[in-house]
Amino acid sequence: MEMKLELVPVPVTDVDRAIEFYKKVGFNLDHDHKVKPGLRFVQFTPPGSACSITLGEGVTQMKPGSQQGLQVVVKDARKAHEELTKRGIEVSEVQEMPWGIFVFFSDPDGNTWAVQELPKY
Repeated sequence: MEMKLELVPVPVTDVDRAIEFYKKVGFNLDHDHKVKPGLRFVQFTPPGSACSITLGEGVTQMKPGSQQGLQVVVKDARKAHEELTKRGIEVSEVQEMPWGIFVFFSDPDGNTWAVQELPKY
């Protein structure tokens, strides 16, 4: 049986602030729909990803900032560091580990992201 992870909720306190942040990161805004009072569905997809994130009002009961360790994979972590920095995203220094090269950042609510360059085997 094939299963594909398609959508991951990211809990935020201020939807519009989060939208601006994820646009700045470079994610594609797929949807922004106010379904009814208290239910706003916003979906972003990182470029090249088959999985998206959702944020908004009424889409999750998780506490804002509680989504820890979300991860995207890039071809070049140093280039990603440079690009994110140019876009005004506060990122960690590039960190080399046996399982890849990483850069880390958080959204305004404290949800954390890892940007990984896979190791060359």
